[in-house]
Amino acid sequence: MSTSPGSSGPSASNGPSAGSTAPSASSAATASVTDRLVQANTEYAAAFTDPGMDARPVLQVAVVACMDARLDLHKALGLALGDCHTIRNAGGVVTDDTIRSLAISQRALGTRSVVLIHHTGCGMQTITEDFRTELEAEVGQRPTWSVEAFTDADQDVRQSMARVRTSPFLPHTDDVRGFVFDVHTGRLREITN
Repeated sequence: MSTSPGSSGPSASNGPSAGSTAPSASSAATASVTDRLVQANTEYAAAFTDPGMDARPVLQVAVVACMDARLDLHKALGLALGDCHTIRNAGGVVTDDTIRSLAISQRALGTRSVVLIHHTGCGMQTITEDFRTELEAEVGQRPTWSVEAFTDADQDVRQSMARVRTSPFLPHTDDVRGFVFDVHTGRLREITN
């Protein structure tokens, strides 16, 4: 909440009442990002109506994609709330934890299709597995996980598709498709074997 130009702040007559949750101009300026998100949720919840949906995705699809902030997956794929499961991580690579989520998605919640999405200009193309060594030197403990860095997004999509298709934990591997999203054009380019 901010004050209008030229004013020195809320006055006693038009400021927040006692017990109000509205932040003052000075507290808004010092609010953390998390505080802003919590405030946005308060506003969202005030107008929220339970859509009455089941946990099972309407389109029976799971989308595995990079966590990159430039990817608005629902808009890019024309998806609505409840249409899909979305699994995101650094690079959008298929790791053991991704397989865990997909197994739950398929076996417990009815998904049948898997869409894998990497993108151009991915940060995972700028680091190497040396990242683990650097972390070990800094904190004194080696990470148990692999960085899963890559230089060729197309090839990494192929590897991710192969990991899904060959997983013994996934009963539905017939409809697995992979794409690279262009962050400059917004277009998907399908990767084939």
